[in-house]
Amino acid sequence: MILLQAQNVSREFNGERLFSQITFDIQEQDRIGLVGRNGAGKTTLLKMLIGQTQPDEGQIITKKDLSIGYLAQNQGLNTDNTVWNKLLTVFADVIALEQEIHQLESQLGDPEIIANSEKFKSLSNLYDQKQQTFKTKNGFGYQAEIRGVLNGFSFGEEFYDRSVNSLSGGQKTKLALAKLLLEQHDLLMLDEPTNHLDMDTLAWLEKYIKSYKGALLIVSHDRYFLDHVVSRVLDLDQHTLFPYTGNYSDYIDKKAARLKSEWKTYEKQQTQIDKLQDFVNKNIVRASTTKRAQSRRKQLEKMTVLERPNTDDAEMHFHFAAKQSSGNVVLTVKDAAIGYETDHVLSAPININLTKHHVLGIVGPNGVGKSTLLKSILGQIPLLSGTAKLGTGVEVGYYDQEQHNLDDHKTVLNELWDEHPLVPEKDIRSLLGSFLFSGDDVLKPVKNLSGGERARLLLTKLTMQADNFLILDEPTNHLDIDSREVLENALNEFDGTVLFVSHDRYFINRVATEILEISAAGSQLFLGDYDYYLAKKEAQDQTPNSAVNDETEDIEISKKQTYLASKETQKVQRKLQREVEHLEEQLDTLSETEARIQNQMADPQNFNDHLKLEELQKSLDATQTQITQTENDWTTKSEQLEDQD
Repeated sequence: MILLQAQNVSREFNGERLFSQITFDIQEQDRIGLVGRNGAGKTTLLKMLIGQTQPDEGQIITKKDLSIGYLAQNQGLNTDNTVWNKLLTVFADVIALEQEIHQLESQLGDPEIIANSEKFKSLSNLYDQKQQTFKTKNGFGYQAEIRGVLNGFSFGEEFYDRSVNSLSGGQKTKLALAKLLLEQHDLLMLDEPTNHLDMDTLAWLEKYIKSYKGALLIVSHDRYFLDHVVSRVLDLDQHTLFPYTGNYSDYIDKKAARLKSEWKTYEKQQTQIDKLQDFVNKNIVRASTTKRAQSRRKQLEKMTVLERPNTDDAEMHFHFAAKQSSGNVVLTVKDAAIGYETDHVLSAPININLTKHHVLGIVGPNGVGKSTLLKSILGQIPLLSGTAKLGTGVEVGYYDQEQHNLDDHKTVLNELWDEHPLVPEKDIRSLLGSFLFSGDDVLKPVKNLSGGERARLLLTKLTMQADNFLILDEPTNHLDIDSREVLENALNEFDGTVLFVSHDRYFINRVATEILEISAAGSQLFLGDYDYYLAKKEAQDQTPNSAVNDETEDIEISKKQTYLASKETQKVQRKLQREVEHLEEQLDTLSETEARIQNQMADPQNFNDHLKLEELQKSLDATQTQITQTENDWTTKSEQLEDQD
């Protein structure tokens, strides 16, 4: 059954089209992800669907008596009520029914009513009806349901009697989501519901949502969450909506295939148009062929010309390159204790042995000290005990999630130029352009940048430093999905070493070769990606006290070795691919230089200038030598790349 339908919905903002002629429907038990670049209009569309605003054109039709629950971004509860009592309000009708049942029980025990058989029978029937309704509404289990949801969102019993207004902003948002889930709406619309949630809570929420009886429409940048929850994706792109079946990964593949098909059709038509137009131009004035030319012209006029395929996915394009290589041992942390006071240790003991070319992702619950560990390694916060030592030739680049590495008093351009004064302005502007800072954007004061812009500026600074060891604290915060994927590709191609903290499970899965989990009890290493880490944790939870036999241990070691070998092979392939593409660009540039020199030598003005011709000949010889060498390098690298396939 259709719960909601949007028909030809359009919206303008400040005279500019935000989206137009959008049509889709939401069915019972649908699991839909709404995606699109920042500013595409996702939140605006959600507000229309819940009736908070009206479309400029079109209409939104809902099923009669449709119950819709909506969670806006960072929308928390505000009340002096306690946490427990606030969630009890969800079951107000059940509680009222329970009181009515107790009243009936008292009446049924009254001797006068017992003596009146007709009245007793009437009250007994009413009591049975209300008991059945009470049971249907989970009257015997609603308190357990509240406890389960509160526990899932990390609200232990110590929170039950606390005032909601005493909670942090993130806790208030989590409580608002908990209340919405308990309300069991026909349709639940969630705008960035995974903000403020740690990994354990996210895993719980995914399981809970899978069994949710109503339909779901979710806006989220958490690709791992979308992958595990949704079965349809609506992509708000180019002012319209493209529907896809499947989860987020399916959407990525299908969108790429759609664009490829559209480009193929577009290019085929363009070739046909050029061919027809060329025939018309050559034959329209010739008496013998003019009729055929006129026929081709009419064919052109009747043709519906396809628009050039396009997408909103304008994206960063960059790579990390180390100016020098480090030694094999990059970082050694031994029996470290982290925290701010000796009587308040966050985690201990922590041990890390990070070697060259590895990517180590750090995970753990909020408040355990993941960012503190990074700052302790950098020497910004002293270790309470133990040691942290960098290896030989290690140069560290640090991405600070709090963005303290930026000077709010500078412009975007000067934030880079002041640290690299010898680099020409045009080169810095070009680099900033690759991070989506174009034109006058580079003259913006840093203090006026959005969170996403500040994140991109920090990444720009990192690429210019060309360090061989990157320490990244929540690098995907504030980045949209496309920018996150570009960052993932850049890190996978990086010929250095990476240590990072992230809550982005999709990012961790794509980048990490190892996972270090830290807790109050210290650190534990897992030699694999995030999915491998989850599988191992689940196995540990199921058999916490069982010993692993030798055969199983050998299998696990073999799996780890195979996995790491596969990761290393992929990394070598990506590096070779990048080198081949770079050599192809060099060949294009050298060929242009060769042609320019040859044109200069053919210029009549230079015929009698022997010195000029001699200089040009030397330049031509040098360029052609470079071309030969580059072609040889390209052949070698291409063959190596083929051997890897």
